[in-house]
Amino acid sequence: MKLGFNEANSKGCAGHSLMKDLEFCEKYGFDLIDIQSECLDRDLESGAVTLEQVGEFFKTHHIKMASYNALQFFNMKKTQAEKDEVLDKLREIVRRCKILGCGMIVVVPTCDLDVPATISEIRKDTVEVIKSMLPIVEPEGIKLSIEFCASPAMTINRFDEAYAIIKEVNHPLVGLTCDEYHFRNMGSTWEALENADGSKVFVWHLNGCEEMPLGASYNTDAVRLWPDDEKDCLDHKRLADTFKKIGYAGDNCIIEIFRPEYWGMDQEENVKKSFEVTKAHVEKYWK
Repeated sequence: MKLGFNEANSKGCAGHSLMKDLEFCEKYGFDLIDIQSECLDRDLESGAVTLEQVGEFFKTHHIKMASYNALQFFNMKKTQAEKDEVLDKLREIVRRCKILGCGMIVVVPTCDLDVPATISEIRKDTVEVIKSMLPIVEPEGIKLSIEFCASPAMTINRFDEAYAIIKEVNHPLVGLTCDEYHFRNMGSTWEALENADGSKVFVWHLNGCEEMPLGASYNTDAVRLWPDDEKDCLDHKRLADTFKKIGYAGDNCIIEIFRPEYWGMDQEENVKKSFEVTKAHVEKYWK
């Protein structure tokens, strides 16, 4: 199992930089990093780094890129111009991935629709969009990983719905990201996960969370915790056992927290703590 770090953990730390994350992840032993697109864009725009410099780092160090995180709000577009814009963004991300040596792109569904849509309508549209993306990623062998997000405003907010979509698309380059916080907080069912094909789960996002009501407006990323914190309510053992049972093939466990309280840490201490927690979690529940 490869251990991974998502920049959500550290992005709010004072003086944060992508290159520091890379250096600290390498120093403390991470195998993988999920680069947050907003961190990359910020440092590219400021001139702090170039894509080529980041790509060279991956070539000369142990740590590699787990995924480009993310192409946001890709489905349920109203006009052809909006749909074309999504595909143009994907082409740019693929260009970047080739430089960065990245083989997977996380795609995040649209939120806050101003026109009501049923689950079946969302599923139909999403399948069509993902199929339109395949000719762009197939030549490079780059995977697309749909991340369902646990918010009432999201068009895909449960594992059950995301899995139905990837099952219908039925392509080896299309799977999903299973984030433990997102799995709990809109009531994804254990039955759906237990009956899933583990080869379709590409990414395991590790975190804990406070026991907030499902779907509550204040049940946001801010209530995420280090896994196994004394206030953590998640059933990590059941998730790990289920992953083993279904043949989870992602071979990664990537910590992703987003908790503003943790952004008060020094960036290096944040990465160090993230590694220690991830390593301990995998040793406890996976080996």
